[in-house]
Amino acid sequence: MPQHHPTMPVCRDCDGFATAAVTTGGRNRDGSRTTLRVSCPACHGTGHTHPARVLASAGR
Repeated sequence: MPQHHPTMPVCRDCDGFATAAVTTGGRNRDGSRTTLRVSCPACHGTGHTHPARVLASAGR
């Protein structure tokens, strides 16, 4: 099957996995683990970045 090309580039810091669940080591009353959702600071949890703007060089 063909792979679809994303319309926006994937974040280079998180490789598209923008949110992770981190365990704190504690447990809830029902016995499940206490987790925190942490988002990528570079893409703010979207998994995509905006294309870099091209710098124009002026001078000689």
